[in-house]
Amino acid sequence: MYQKLVLVGRLGRDPEMRYTQDGTPVTSFSVATDRRWRDASGQQQQRTTWFRVTAWRRQAELANQYLSKGRMVLVEGELSEPKPYQRNDGTYAASLDVNATVIRFLGGRDDGTSGGGVGADDATLGSVTLEDEEIPF
Repeated sequence: MYQKLVLVGRLGRDPEMRYTQDGTPVTSFSVATDRRWRDASGQQQQRTTWFRVTAWRRQAELANQYLSKGRMVLVEGELSEPKPYQRNDGTYAASLDVNATVIRFLGGRDDGTSGGGVGADDATLGSVTLEDEEIPF
């Protein structure tokens, strides 16, 4: 069996990097994806879905260094089991967590979003691929 998820969206907040007990860097950030369509009455509709992304090792360091809130990013990875939770308003939702295997920084250095980043001219830093044996679980 095989699973691969591809997301294209914008960061909802700046990445947060931390280290495991053995010193392995791990970076987490949220990505918002938007789906737009017209309903049966012709009204424009939109649904935003949020994903929590985790990157490891060198990829974690690069994501922490170059990504910032509002930046466009493509993430390839594996979806973890959704975790249900209750929101403050009493409604239920699920946390969608993705373990990143590839991160591509989209847009140029000055793409109208906050912060700097890696653009098309920096393609060597724009994507880091992890092999399965590098993931620490």
